[in-house]
Amino acid sequence: EVQLQASGGGLVQPGGSLRVSCAASGFSFSSYPMSWARQAPGKGPEWVSAINSGGHTYYSDSVRGRFTISRDNAKNTLSLEMNSLKFEDTALYYCARGPGNDMNYWGKGTLVTVSS
Repeated sequence: EVQLQASGGGLVQPGGSLRVSCAASGFSFSSYPMSWARQAPGKGPEWVSAINSGGHTYYSDSVRGRFTISRDNAKNTLSLEMNSLKFEDTALYYCARGPGNDMNYWGKGTLVTVSS
């Protein structure tokens, strides 16, 4: 059974930093591209970033230059380092298996709140 569990969310001030992680199990993690997506209050899901099996990274325009995605295949872990956080980054953050246009498994989200 594919399982994806995000963690590390919390409350952070604008301009601050936070790192969220995702523990993956039930599939060959190193073989799959992985993504982060988010859903802000009252809005639809938004793809944020992806990393392919070779480590190449992709970002949405809204986070490029501020967020960094990474993976540790030895630990089956996906991470998202978020810097220079803005109010509009407040959302539930989900890790998902697959690239941005084919996220076929989603884990439970972790809440990131940017507030002063």
